[in-house]
Parts: sequence; structure tokens; C-alpha cells
Amino acid sequence: MRAEFRAEVREWCRTHIPDDWRQVPDEEFVRFQQEWFQELRAAGFAVPHWPAEWGGGMSVPEQIVLYSELAAHDAPRLVLAFVAIHHAAATLLAAGTDEQRKRHLPAILDGEIWCQGFSEPGAGSDLAALRTTARKQGDAYVVNGQKLWASGAAHADWCLLLARTDPEAPKRHGISYFLLDMTTPGLDVRPIRQATGESHFCEIFLNDVEIPAANLVGPENAGWQVAQRTLGAERGMTMLELAERLGNQGFRRIVQLCAPLDDPVVADRLAMLETELAGLRALCAELVATDDPGPADASVVKLYYSELLQRMTDFGAEVAGLPGQAELHRSASSGWESGAWVLDFVGSWEWTIPGGTSEIQRTIIGERGLGLPREPAS
Repeated sequence: MRAEFRAEVREWCRTHIPDDWRQVPDEEFVRFQQEWFQELRAAGFAVPHWPAEWGGGMSVPEQIVLYSELAAHDAPRLVLAFVAIHHAAATLLAAGTDEQRKRHLPAILDGEIWCQGFSEPGAGSDLAALRTTARKQGDAYVVNGQKLWASGAAHADWCLLLARTDPEAPKRHGISYFLLDMTTPGLDVRPIRQATGESHFCEIFLNDVEIPAANLVGPENAGWQVAQRTLGAERGMTMLELAERLGNQGFRRIVQLCAPLDDPVVADRLAMLETELAGLRALCAELVATDDPGPADASVVKLYYSELLQRMTDFGAEVAGLPGQAELHRSASSGWESGAWVLDFVGSWEWTIPGGTSEIQRTIIGERGLGLPREPAS
């Protein structure tokens, strides 16, 4: 059965994946991403990790086959839909109301774009230190504050927003989780120009923004617990696809770059990377196949992936040499897909920061996974 499914996916890839997607102009990027999402949706490949009742239901072995074939055929990734199909969906399925799921999950399948309003100036890795406030006023919450590093916010229809609803409570106990309509009056989205020339990240300023109480996810002041579902999706299920793509698209590009393999030092580095990739794939497959993963398992995978990505792209930039440093094609790179090694290496650093920095992941692994004591506050 798995061989038949692989043959089906392989044939679909041969006839549907555009070979010039890296040349899509910036002004056409949103349209292209939405059209590509609908191509995948029509084939049943857009949200394989969702429950069957919402358009998914694919088994873990089938998902591995799907992602490996998409990567092997150099398919574009759903960069613009990433937060919607992973973070928003995981949050709604785990903690949303029936009304919230019925409103947003079908809309996501129709192309609704989401961003994430978690980080703030002074509250990135220390997320519990956020200062954006939400004050209950009748049937709504009035929100004031600022969010930072919101990926894709300039194109987003909705935002996953954390705000402090009880300023007197301990840091993690006074936060609530909201669904924010990005057309709400009082919102100001400002793109941040990056070193690569892109403006993938944005600042979001909120000035007396009213969010209906019906858009609260989970109980008031329980937003920290709900947010762990969102972050767990980023550290867990999403890694399955990313690991397959890194192994197929990323590693294959390095092997092609290094050919002919007549340098023993280069061959040794490639063998080491291939071994690490095999371990990453095994960890990802085990994580998503486990009904009750350990409290730090997702953090292990996220840490492993992000730092392996840096090592791989660093090696690619080293082997490419000066010509590789000149190939700064503008693209929606996430560490291995732009076609320019230096740009990919710069992009790889993004992955050791969002969803909890590598230092945060090591703390989670030490405390929750290994049971080490917390460092006493100074």
C-alpha cells in the first residue's frame, strides 16, 4: 500500500510542481503561495496532519512518504500558510471552541493567512515577560501594546495573540490567548527590513484594539497553557516535513555542490551530515508516531533540527566559496531553499530563535526531560 501511495505522489509531483517557482517575483509571491496551497489541497496533500473530519487523516508513514517525495521533486514549501496550517490549527483543535473551529479551519483551507503575535521588545525568549495588556470591557477586550518579529503579518488575515489580562498575577498566570482579526481598527503593521533585503518580519502596534470575548481561546488567564500547544506544534509535527525537506533538498544540493567527491575531508563532512540527518528523521518519525511523547521530546527535535540546519548551510557556504557569496537571490528562504548558500546560511539562524531559542530548548530538556533542578533566582 505504501509503495502504491508513493507512486501516486511521485506521479502527481511530476505533473504539478512548477520548475521555476524560485523565480516568482516578490509582488507575485502571495498569489503564487495561495495557488500552490489550493493545488495541494485538491490532491489531499495540504494538511495531511489534520484530523480526517477536517480534511487530513493521513497516517504518519504516509506523511513521511508525501514529504519525502515533495522534497525529492523540489516542491515549494507553504511558507505563507505555515502558521495557519500548523500553529493556528493545532491551537484550535486542542483548545478552541466548536464555533472557533467551524469558523476558522474551513477558512484556512480556503486560504486564510495567519501570523503569530507572541514576542515583544524585551519579551522574546522570556515570553512570560510580555507587557501587552487586554482589559475586559463588556463583551470585548481592549488591547494595547506592541508585538515584534511577527512573520508574514503584512499579509495576514488573523493573528494568534497573547496579552496580559491580570497584571497582578504571577507572570505565567495572568496571560490570555486571543484570535485577532487583522482588519480591526487600531492595528498598525510595520514591516521590518532584514539584512537580506526582505521584510518577512513585522512589528504590530495595538492601540485600543477591541477583540470580542468570543475570540478568547481557553479560559481567561490560561493563555500560557494554550500557548504551549502552539509552540509544541512548531517544535513537533512541523519538524517531520522540515526534516524530510532538509534531507532531500538541502543535502542533495550540497552533494551536487561537492561533486566530484575526490577530497577526503569533504567526503568525511558529507558522511557526518548524512548520519546526523538519518538521526533527525528517526527522531521526527518517533515523535509524531507517539501518542504520549515525553515533556521534552519536541524540544530535542527542534534543537537538533535548527542547529543541524546551521551546520549544513555553513558547510554549503564554505564549499561554494566566493561565487556562492555573490549569489544573493532574493527569495523566501528558510535556511536551505533559496538557491544561494550564504543567504540560506543567514536564514538558518532564524530557526534557532523562534519557538524558543536553543538556550530555552536546552533548559526545557534539562528540567522537564532530565529532571535537573531549576537554577535558583539571583
